Amino acid sequence: MTPAEPSRTALVRPPRLRPGDRVAIVAPSGPVPRERLDAGVDVLRGWDLDPVVMPHVLDVHPRLDHLAGADADRARDFTDAWCDPAVTAVLAARGGYGAQRMADLVDWEALRAAGPRAFVGYSDLTALHAAVADRLGLATLHGPMPATVSFLKDAATQDHLRRTLLEPETATAIAPAGARTLVPGRARGTTFGGCLSLLAGDVGVRGRRPACPDGGGILLLEDVGERPYRIDGYLTHLLRSGALDGVTGIVLGSWHDCGPYEEVRAVLLDRLAPLGVPMVEEAGFGHGPTTLTLPLGVPATLDADACVLTLEETALA
Repeated sequence: MTPAEPSRTALVRPPRLRPGDRVAIVAPSGPVPRERLDAGVDVLRGWDLDPVVMPHVLDVHPRLDHLAGADADRARDFTDAWCDPAVTAVLAARGGYGAQRMADLVDWEALRAAGPRAFVGYSDLTALHAAVADRLGLATLHGPMPATVSFLKDAATQDHLRRTLLEPETATAIAPAGARTLVPGRARGTTFGGCLSLLAGDVGVRGRRPACPDGGGILLLEDVGERPYRIDGYLTHLLRSGALDGVTGIVLGSWHDCGPYEEVRAVLLDRLAPLGVPMVEEAGFGHGPTTLTLPLGVPATLDADACVLTLEETALA
Protein backbone atom coordinates (compact mmCIF):
# COMPACT_ATOMS: atom_id res chain seq x y z
CA MET A 1 0.00 0.00 0.00
CA THR A 2 1.29 3.46 -0.88
CA PRO A 3 1.60 5.65 2.25
CA ALA A 4 -1.08 8.34 2.47
CA GLU A 5 -0.12 11.98 2.77
CA PRO A 6 0.32 13.06 6.40
CA SER A 7 -2.47 15.01 8.03
CA ARG A 8 -2.40 18.80 7.79
CA THR A 9 -4.22 19.04 11.11
CA ALA A 10 -1.50 17.80 13.45
CA LEU A 11 -1.90 19.64 16.74
CA VAL A 12 0.46 21.95 18.63
CA ARG A 13 2.83 19.96 20.85
CA PRO A 14 3.32 21.17 24.43
CA PRO A 15 6.89 21.66 25.67
CA ARG A 16 8.88 18.73 27.01
CA LEU A 17 9.55 18.52 30.72
CA ARG A 18 12.86 19.30 32.42
CA PRO A 19 14.23 18.03 35.74
CA GLY A 20 12.66 20.01 38.57
CA ASP A 21 9.46 20.81 36.65
CA ARG A 22 6.21 20.85 38.60
CA VAL A 23 3.49 18.42 37.53
CA ALA A 24 -0.07 18.62 38.84
CA ILE A 25 -2.12 15.51 39.62
CA VAL A 26 -5.87 15.72 39.13
CA ALA A 27 -8.79 13.28 39.47
CA PRO A 28 -11.35 14.04 36.74
CA SER A 29 -12.98 10.60 36.96
CA GLY A 30 -13.12 7.87 39.61
CA PRO A 31 -12.05 7.82 43.28
CA VAL A 32 -8.32 7.56 43.91
CA PRO A 33 -6.83 5.13 46.47
CA ARG A 34 -4.52 7.11 48.74
CA GLU A 35 -1.86 4.40 48.96
CA ARG A 36 -1.55 4.14 45.19
CA LEU A 37 -1.46 7.92 44.83
CA ASP A 38 1.31 8.20 47.42
CA ALA A 39 3.33 5.48 45.65
CA GLY A 40 2.88 7.18 42.27
CA VAL A 41 3.97 10.54 43.68
CA ASP A 42 7.14 8.88 44.97
CA VAL A 43 7.90 7.54 41.48
CA LEU A 44 7.51 11.01 39.96
CA ARG A 45 9.81 12.49 42.59
CA GLY A 46 12.33 9.82 41.68
CA TRP A 47 12.32 11.28 38.16
CA ASP A 48 13.37 14.63 39.66
CA LEU A 49 9.92 16.11 39.07
CA ASP A 50 7.93 18.15 41.59
CA PRO A 51 4.44 16.59 41.83
CA VAL A 52 1.64 18.57 43.45
CA VAL A 53 -1.69 16.90 44.30
CA MET A 54 -4.70 19.11 43.66
CA PRO A 55 -7.11 19.70 46.59
CA HIS A 56 -9.98 17.42 45.51
CA VAL A 57 -8.02 14.41 44.23
CA LEU A 58 -8.95 12.22 47.21
CA ASP A 59 -12.61 13.30 47.33
CA VAL A 60 -15.49 10.88 46.87
CA HIS A 61 -18.90 12.10 45.72
CA PRO A 62 -21.33 12.07 48.69
CA ARG A 63 -23.99 10.07 46.79
CA LEU A 64 -22.26 8.60 43.73
CA ASP A 65 -19.24 6.71 44.96
CA HIS A 66 -18.01 6.02 41.42
CA LEU A 67 -16.97 9.69 41.18
CA ALA A 68 -13.95 11.44 42.71
CA GLY A 69 -15.99 14.23 44.24
CA ALA A 70 -18.41 16.74 42.76
CA ASP A 71 -18.25 17.57 39.05
CA ALA A 72 -17.58 21.25 39.75
CA ASP A 73 -14.70 20.46 42.13
CA ARG A 74 -13.06 18.08 39.67
CA ALA A 75 -13.37 20.68 36.91
CA ARG A 76 -11.97 23.39 39.22
CA ASP A 77 -8.95 21.27 40.07
CA PHE A 78 -8.28 20.68 36.38
CA THR A 79 -8.65 24.38 35.56
CA ASP A 80 -6.51 25.54 38.48
CA ALA A 81 -3.79 22.98 37.74
CA TRP A 82 -3.57 24.00 34.09
CA CYS A 83 -3.58 27.70 34.86
CA ASP A 84 -0.84 27.53 37.50
CA PRO A 85 2.15 29.17 35.77
CA ALA A 86 4.52 26.88 37.67
CA VAL A 87 2.93 23.70 36.27
CA THR A 88 4.29 22.17 33.06
CA ALA A 89 2.16 19.01 32.92
CA VAL A 90 -1.22 17.82 34.18
CA LEU A 91 -1.50 14.11 34.98
CA ALA A 92 -4.73 12.28 35.70
CA ALA A 93 -4.36 10.11 38.81
CA ARG A 94 -6.57 7.35 37.35
CA GLY A 95 -9.49 6.81 34.97
CA GLY A 96 -12.81 5.16 35.74
CA TYR A 97 -15.84 7.30 34.91
CA GLY A 98 -16.66 10.98 35.22
CA ALA A 99 -14.54 13.01 32.78
CA GLN A 100 -17.51 13.47 30.45
CA ARG A 101 -19.52 14.97 33.32
CA MET A 102 -16.96 17.66 34.15
CA ALA A 103 -15.53 18.48 30.70
CA ASP A 104 -18.01 21.28 29.98
CA LEU A 105 -17.44 22.82 33.43
CA VAL A 106 -13.75 23.48 32.75
CA ASP A 107 -12.88 27.14 32.07
CA TRP A 108 -11.48 26.53 28.60
CA GLU A 109 -10.90 30.23 27.92
CA ALA A 110 -8.65 30.39 30.97
CA LEU A 111 -6.77 27.29 29.82
CA ARG A 112 -6.25 28.80 26.38
CA ALA A 113 -4.88 31.98 27.94
CA ALA A 114 -2.56 29.98 30.21
CA GLY A 115 -0.84 28.30 27.26
CA PRO A 116 0.09 24.70 26.47
CA ARG A 117 0.68 22.00 29.06
CA ALA A 118 1.34 18.30 28.62
CA PHE A 119 -1.72 16.24 29.57
CA VAL A 120 -1.47 12.53 30.38
CA GLY A 121 -4.14 9.89 30.91
CA TYR A 122 -6.13 7.12 29.25
CA SER A 123 -9.41 5.21 29.63
CA ASP A 124 -12.17 7.67 30.60
CA LEU A 125 -9.71 10.52 30.05
CA THR A 126 -10.34 10.04 26.31
CA ALA A 127 -13.13 12.59 26.81
CA LEU A 128 -10.61 15.19 28.00
CA HIS A 129 -8.11 14.32 25.28
CA ALA A 130 -10.84 15.13 22.76
CA ALA A 131 -11.78 18.36 24.54
CA VAL A 132 -8.17 19.56 24.76
CA ALA A 133 -7.69 18.85 21.05
CA ASP A 134 -10.92 20.58 20.02
CA ARG A 135 -10.86 23.56 22.34
CA LEU A 136 -7.11 24.20 22.68
CA GLY A 137 -5.65 22.63 19.53
CA LEU A 138 -3.08 20.69 21.57
CA ALA A 139 -1.59 17.24 21.24
CA THR A 140 -1.91 15.07 24.36
CA LEU A 141 -0.47 11.82 25.73
CA HIS A 142 -2.52 8.62 25.96
CA GLY A 143 -0.43 7.21 28.75
CA PRO A 144 -0.24 5.67 32.22
CA MET A 145 -1.50 7.39 35.35
CA PRO A 146 0.37 7.50 38.69
CA ALA A 147 -2.34 5.84 40.81
CA THR A 148 -2.78 2.79 38.55
CA VAL A 149 -1.36 -0.69 38.90
CA SER A 150 0.47 -0.75 35.55
CA PHE A 151 2.30 2.48 36.40
CA LEU A 152 3.29 1.26 39.85
CA LYS A 153 4.21 -2.33 38.95
CA ASP A 154 5.57 -2.34 35.38
CA ALA A 155 9.05 -1.00 34.69
CA ALA A 156 8.49 -0.67 30.93
CA THR A 157 5.37 1.42 31.55
CA GLN A 158 7.23 3.79 33.83
CA ASP A 159 10.27 4.06 31.58
CA HIS A 160 8.29 4.84 28.42
CA LEU A 161 6.32 7.62 30.10
CA ARG A 162 9.45 9.06 31.70
CA ARG A 163 11.28 9.14 28.38
CA THR A 164 8.26 10.59 26.56
CA LEU A 165 8.03 13.42 29.07
CA LEU A 166 11.72 14.15 29.66
CA GLU A 167 13.57 12.65 26.69
CA PRO A 168 10.97 12.53 23.89
CA GLU A 169 13.59 12.12 21.18
CA THR A 170 14.25 8.62 22.60
CA ALA A 171 10.59 7.58 22.28
CA THR A 172 9.73 8.23 18.63
CA ALA A 173 9.74 4.56 17.54
CA ILE A 174 7.03 2.54 19.29
CA ALA A 175 7.56 -1.17 18.64
CA PRO A 176 5.78 -3.31 21.26
CA ALA A 177 7.29 -6.78 21.63
CA GLY A 178 3.93 -8.57 21.50
CA ALA A 179 2.39 -6.66 18.57
CA ARG A 180 1.19 -8.62 15.53
CA THR A 181 0.15 -7.72 12.00
CA LEU A 182 -3.55 -8.03 11.20
CA VAL A 183 -3.51 -6.20 7.86
CA PRO A 184 -0.10 -5.55 6.23
CA GLY A 185 1.06 -2.29 4.69
CA ARG A 186 2.29 1.20 5.53
CA ALA A 187 0.33 4.34 6.31
CA ARG A 188 0.88 7.92 7.39
CA GLY A 189 -1.45 10.20 9.30
CA THR A 190 -2.08 12.04 12.54
CA THR A 191 -2.62 9.84 15.58
CA PHE A 192 -6.05 9.98 17.21
CA GLY A 193 -8.38 7.79 19.23
CA GLY A 194 -8.27 6.28 22.71
CA CYS A 195 -10.89 4.28 24.59
CA LEU A 196 -13.44 2.90 22.11
CA SER A 197 -16.56 3.33 24.24
CA LEU A 198 -15.66 6.96 25.03
CA LEU A 199 -15.02 7.72 21.36
CA ALA A 200 -18.41 6.30 20.42
CA GLY A 201 -20.04 8.25 23.25
CA ASP A 202 -18.63 11.52 21.90
CA VAL A 203 -20.33 11.15 18.51
CA GLY A 204 -23.03 13.81 18.24
CA VAL A 205 -21.87 15.86 21.25
CA ARG A 206 -22.27 19.58 20.61
CA GLY A 207 -19.07 21.22 19.46
CA ARG A 208 -17.24 17.95 18.79
CA ARG A 209 -15.51 17.62 15.44
CA PRO A 210 -15.52 14.35 13.50
CA ALA A 211 -13.05 11.95 15.11
CA CYS A 212 -10.64 11.42 12.22
CA PRO A 213 -8.30 14.35 11.48
CA ASP A 214 -8.58 15.99 8.08
CA GLY A 215 -5.93 14.63 5.74
CA GLY A 216 -5.86 11.15 7.31
CA GLY A 217 -5.51 9.65 10.73
CA ILE A 218 -3.90 6.66 12.39
CA LEU A 219 -6.54 5.33 14.76
CA LEU A 220 -5.50 4.09 18.22
CA LEU A 221 -8.12 1.91 19.93
CA GLU A 222 -8.44 0.01 23.22
CA ASP A 223 -11.05 -0.68 25.89
CA VAL A 224 -11.76 -2.66 29.05
CA GLY A 225 -14.71 -4.68 30.34
CA GLU A 226 -16.74 -4.52 27.13
CA ARG A 227 -18.20 -7.74 25.71
CA PRO A 228 -17.57 -8.49 22.03
CA TYR A 229 -21.13 -7.57 21.01
CA ARG A 230 -20.74 -4.17 22.67
CA ILE A 231 -17.40 -3.62 20.90
CA ASP A 232 -19.25 -4.46 17.69
CA GLY A 233 -21.88 -1.85 18.53
CA TYR A 234 -19.38 0.90 19.30
CA LEU A 235 -17.42 0.25 16.11
CA THR A 236 -20.59 0.10 14.04
CA HIS A 237 -21.72 3.43 15.52
CA LEU A 238 -18.40 5.06 14.66
CA LEU A 239 -18.50 3.66 11.14
CA ARG A 240 -22.11 4.68 10.50
CA SER A 241 -21.49 8.19 11.87
CA GLY A 242 -18.61 8.79 9.45
CA ALA A 243 -16.22 9.37 12.37
CA LEU A 244 -13.73 6.91 10.85
CA ASP A 245 -13.85 8.27 7.31
CA GLY A 246 -10.27 9.04 6.31
CA VAL A 247 -8.58 6.53 8.60
CA THR A 248 -5.25 5.50 7.04
CA GLY A 249 -4.05 2.94 9.61
CA ILE A 250 -5.15 1.30 12.86
CA VAL A 251 -3.20 0.38 16.01
CA LEU A 252 -5.07 -1.79 18.52
CA GLY A 253 -4.11 -1.92 22.19
CA SER A 254 -5.42 -4.04 25.05
CA TRP A 255 -8.94 -5.46 25.47
CA HIS A 256 -8.67 -6.53 29.09
CA ASP A 257 -11.71 -8.29 30.55
CA CYS A 258 -13.57 -8.11 27.22
CA GLY A 259 -14.08 -11.86 26.90
CA PRO A 260 -12.05 -14.45 24.96
CA TYR A 261 -9.61 -12.54 22.77
CA GLU A 262 -10.38 -14.76 19.77
CA GLU A 263 -13.94 -13.42 19.88
CA VAL A 264 -12.76 -9.85 20.29
CA ARG A 265 -10.34 -10.23 17.37
CA ALA A 266 -13.13 -11.63 15.18
CA VAL A 267 -15.21 -8.51 15.84
CA LEU A 268 -12.29 -6.15 15.23
CA LEU A 269 -11.49 -7.83 11.93
CA ASP A 270 -15.12 -7.96 10.83
CA ARG A 271 -15.72 -4.26 11.49
CA LEU A 272 -12.32 -2.72 10.69
CA ALA A 273 -10.60 -4.88 8.06
CA PRO A 274 -13.07 -3.74 5.34
CA LEU A 275 -11.54 -0.26 5.68
CA GLY A 276 -8.58 -1.76 3.81
CA VAL A 277 -5.90 0.00 5.85
CA PRO A 278 -2.83 -1.43 7.64
CA MET A 279 -3.69 -2.73 11.10
CA VAL A 280 -1.67 -3.96 14.08
CA GLU A 281 -3.00 -5.69 17.21
CA GLU A 282 -1.78 -6.05 20.81
CA ALA A 283 0.35 -2.92 20.65
CA GLY A 284 0.90 -2.62 24.40
CA PHE A 285 -1.21 0.41 25.33
CA GLY A 286 -4.43 0.76 27.30
CA HIS A 287 -5.67 -1.31 30.23
CA GLY A 288 -3.12 -4.11 30.02
CA PRO A 289 -0.24 -4.94 32.38
CA THR A 290 2.00 -2.72 30.24
CA THR A 291 0.74 0.72 29.27
CA LEU A 292 2.91 2.43 26.68
CA THR A 293 2.55 6.17 26.09
CA LEU A 294 1.16 7.11 22.67
CA PRO A 295 0.70 10.74 21.66
CA LEU A 296 -2.59 11.90 20.15
CA GLY A 297 -2.42 14.61 17.50
CA VAL A 298 1.10 13.93 16.21
CA PRO A 299 2.00 12.94 12.61
CA ALA A 300 3.26 9.36 12.42
CA THR A 301 4.01 6.45 10.11
CA LEU A 302 2.68 2.95 10.73
CA ASP A 303 4.63 0.00 9.34
CA ALA A 304 2.17 -2.80 9.99
CA ASP A 305 4.52 -5.45 8.60
CA ALA A 306 7.20 -4.57 11.17
CA CYS A 307 4.61 -3.58 13.84
CA VAL A 308 6.29 -0.21 14.37
CA LEU A 309 4.61 3.17 14.85
CA THR A 310 7.14 5.93 14.19
CA LEU A 311 6.41 9.49 15.28
CA GLU A 312 7.46 12.01 12.66
CA GLU A 313 7.83 14.59 15.42
CA THR A 314 8.63 14.08 19.09
CA ALA A 315 5.56 13.77 21.31
CA LEU A 316 6.54 16.97 23.16
CA ALA A 317 8.27 19.91 21.54
